[in-house]
Parts: sequence; structure tokens; C-alpha cells
Amino acid sequence: MMEALSTEVLPLNVIVAQRRATQGFRSDPIPTHVLKELLELSLLAPSGYNLQPWRLILVQDKDNKRRLREAAMNQAKVEEAPVVIIVCAHPNSWTTDLDKMLALSKAHGAITDDDTAQSLKSSAEKYLSSIDNKLWATKQTMILFTQLMLLAETYGLDTAPMEGFSESKVKELFSIPEDHLVLALLAIGYAGKDDKPFAGRFDLSDLVSSENFGQPLVFEE
Repeated sequence: MMEALSTEVLPLNVIVAQRRATQGFRSDPIPTHVLKELLELSLLAPSGYNLQPWRLILVQDKDNKRRLREAAMNQAKVEEAPVVIIVCAHPNSWTTDLDKMLALSKAHGAITDDDTAQSLKSSAEKYLSSIDNKLWATKQTMILFTQLMLLAETYGLDTAPMEGFSESKVKELFSIPEDHLVLALLAIGYAGKDDKPFAGRFDLSDLVSSENFGQPLVFEE
């Protein structure tokens, strides 16, 4: 269990309503304790079978950020932000981490007997061997990515999610295994420019149905 937070955080409902992609960063460093808490909380994100099929690479070194910028369509914010996180997914994590996950669950009391552990293992192997593991790992990891981004904002940090990069070049530059996916980059720091303006969102009635697809949603007064 992580220690009590050492930093005051902003309410999540305020963050969700106000968050915008940051267009430029100051070079001010992120305090180490803030970064550590942010990562610890982010890694509590849920995942199927608790397999946690994500891998994060923190890029803080100036030379490494320069190299990453070259692989990320020369986006200046990659070099400006004090921290850029490369967010990867491991589609085959169920073949390498399933036993480790079961042992962890036992250690925490979530699994209390061998029969339950074996049943869960069989269920996971049957399901995960029958689906598109790249799609599965992507879905799980983007939960982590969203949690990481919003948590950073609650700490008073600013963020810029990026998907403009050459995956093959990022893999080559940062020694990422070929069977892993590079899904996104997240620049984190303190805004040096205004956030992007709010571009609006479609109305609730355009995106949410009631009971069946396309059925109008009506809230009773």
C-alpha cells in the first residue's frame, strides 16, 4: 500500500471539465515525490485479469528527449517538457506474467486457495488465447494512459498526449522489444503557453442511447 499523499490535489470533476492539451512547456522540473506518487497511483489502473499489460518509459535526459523529438515529427513539446512518458502495451503479457499475477493475488489475499488460482489461470488462458491480443492490450493500456493523464492534471501539472510519431523509430531508439506496441507519448510539466481552446463536444443525445442503440435518452425530472 502506498503512503499517504504528500501533495494536495485538485478535484477530479474540475480537472475533467477543464483539461486541455498543452501547446508548450516551461523547463521547470517536476518534484521527485510528485512524479513518484503520480506513477504509483496511475499503476493502480484496472486491467483484464489484473495482468497490467503496460510498460512505461520515462524520458527526462536532454539527449534522449532530443532523439525522441526526431521520432515524433519534430514536436517541440517533446524537448520542452521535463518528462515525456512513452506508453507501451505488451500483447503477450499473459504468456509471461500470468503466474506472477496469481502469486501477487495470493500474497494480497485476493486469491486464497490453489483451486481458485488454477481456475482463474485456465479461464485467462482460454480467453486470451482466442482473441486479438494486440487489441486487448491496447484497450487495457489506454485505461492506464487516461488515468495517468488525468492524475497528472490533479497535481497541478499540464499534459499533452501525442500519437504523432514513428513507432518503429521509437522502438529502435529506446530498445523496445519488437512484440511490444508503442501506443502514445505523454508530455508532462508546467505550461509555457496557453492550452488549446475548448473545441466543444457533441451533445449527450448524440452519443448516449437508452436501452437500445439509437433510442433517445430522456431523464425524468
